[in-house]
Amino acid sequence: MNEENKNLEMLADEYDASQIQVLEGLEAVRMRPGMYIGSTSKEGLHHLFWEIVDNSIDEALAGFASHIEVFIEPDNSITVVDDGRGIPVDIQEKTGRPAVETVFTVLHAGGKFGGGGYKVSGGLHGVGSSVVNALSTVLDVTVHKDGQKYYQEYHRGLVGDDLKIIGETDRRGTTVHFVPDPEIFTETVEFDFDKLATRVRELAFLNRGLRISLTDKREGNEKNEVHFHYEGGIQSYVEYLNENKTVIFEPAIFTEGEMDGIAVEVAMQYTDTYHSVVMSFANNINTHEGGTHEQGFRTALTRVINNYAKQNKILKENEDNLTGDDVREGLTAVISVKHPNPQFEGQTKTKLGNSEVTGIVNKLFAEALTTFMLENPQVARKIVEKGILASKARIAAKRAREVTRKKSGLEISNLPGKLADCSSNNPEQTELFIVEGDSAGGSAKSGRNREFQAILPIRGKILNVEKATMDKILANEEIRSLFTAMGTGFGADYDLSKARYHKLVIMTDADVDGAHIRTLLLTLFYRYMRPVVEAGYVYIAQPPIYGIKVGSETKEYIQPGESQEKDLQEALARWAQGRTKPTVQRYKGLGEMDDHQLWDTTMDPEHRLMARVSVEDAAEADKIFDMLMGDRVEPRREFIEDNAQYSTIDA
Repeated sequence: MNEENKNLEMLADEYDASQIQVLEGLEAVRMRPGMYIGSTSKEGLHHLFWEIVDNSIDEALAGFASHIEVFIEPDNSITVVDDGRGIPVDIQEKTGRPAVETVFTVLHAGGKFGGGGYKVSGGLHGVGSSVVNALSTVLDVTVHKDGQKYYQEYHRGLVGDDLKIIGETDRRGTTVHFVPDPEIFTETVEFDFDKLATRVRELAFLNRGLRISLTDKREGNEKNEVHFHYEGGIQSYVEYLNENKTVIFEPAIFTEGEMDGIAVEVAMQYTDTYHSVVMSFANNINTHEGGTHEQGFRTALTRVINNYAKQNKILKENEDNLTGDDVREGLTAVISVKHPNPQFEGQTKTKLGNSEVTGIVNKLFAEALTTFMLENPQVARKIVEKGILASKARIAAKRAREVTRKKSGLEISNLPGKLADCSSNNPEQTELFIVEGDSAGGSAKSGRNREFQAILPIRGKILNVEKATMDKILANEEIRSLFTAMGTGFGADYDLSKARYHKLVIMTDADVDGAHIRTLLLTLFYRYMRPVVEAGYVYIAQPPIYGIKVGSETKEYIQPGESQEKDLQEALARWAQGRTKPTVQRYKGLGEMDDHQLWDTTMDPEHRLMARVSVEDAAEADKIFDMLMGDRVEPRREFIEDNAQYSTIDA
């Protein structure tokens, strides 16, 4: 023991100034890239792109840039061209180097910190350009300014050569080209065009009048080219989100105002659906966790609609006011604030925290909405009546819930009768299989690992929640038993921490009906249990479509997919030996497999294949669910015509 203490003392004495490391320049970024861009996976790679594009957007916010062009080059590098002021090229006093070099080589250097260069700026961390430079093998910048064309190149954050004048020019602006470093981004250095296009479109909506284009120059992707330009700004965004929905009035309501240097824009429109989509942005950053701007909007919306309803005797004085949920039913809204000094909660910048914003958004939006409702009494009446209808449905749902609870339908103390639970209570290990039909449910119950696999058979097709009111949803036995089994509650009361299973596996037949049940379940999860989808807990089982038998023994299984017929032929050739001719068993449904087969192919963690369900883009998911599962036939027909393929799957 004494020996140990002596060693500790010696080590303590050795701890001196020589052990304190000072990382020069951008070394820190290369050593700990995750601290600056979140991760070095695909997400982090795309982060580099946003940082450079956001700098050009800041020029547009300042009123100087009107056209931004983005190119994915054949070698997977990125070029961003804008027509802003051009990064300053004169000597920066503190560093004694040209300002453009300082921006790209010094951490926390830029025009956003002093308050002079930019009144409002976006960007994710304020360290943008230098971080991108540090994590690129090559970055070069060309500045068009005062009739001269300036050029400088960097290698892994280090200056290649001094800033040079390489010619004359008649335009203004900055061109940045960078090559992500494969030593840092070991997972992939390939950019996803669709992911980039979604964000570029969003930026075009949020910056009214800005022209922005994205062009893919990689081999085989030459068709990938998009140009965005929306004079309507976020009003166009709301109309885009409601493209396939039936709207209650046109055009979308748009209001804008400014107070204490904070600019506020709100666009909103009601549809005949039961769901609300409220998206908020602060300085172009998507604050999907909400924040003070969203709070101000919600409060104002509820107050103004209730005041109008009471003043115009649509609601009687003695009747209860409409709640926030009532007035937001069927609402699609986009709120965008531009703040000179935004304060975000948390590192990820997904929630705005400036307390003064609540009052400003509340005041500006309330005034504008009140004026609109007074000027458009017919539309105003439609909005109020929709809220009253939602209120009646809410009260009916509450009664249904109370009745259900009394019957212990949503009480976790009594699990639903059909659920075969597992013995483990550790949600991180447990899996809930939602199985189509009682016969497959029986096989799954016999074949499963009882320790961590629970089985919930569902009979027939569950309710399409996209078209149903809350009281109908709660009256549906299949849905109730699913909510109960999960133990999380649902809708607004949803609590992910109470989830009894961290894997929710949809297991349906490989036919058209199975695909339909899968879509119905995904609609339910997305609409009323969205956190479980966002957490990555939802999976789709992939049962085989063919079994290759030699004699009575099944030698190989073929998974469904585009290449299933090719895989089948190859497997038949593999097992055809001498006189032995393999036979093919076609599994039309899960019920055709016995418990051993079902375990071997679909449930055994060692051998199974499962597809994880993720929501990359919530706005796009909203549109798709509404189009596939909503009331309007035309968009659905178009989708089927565009995407239909002749299938070998049995109807």
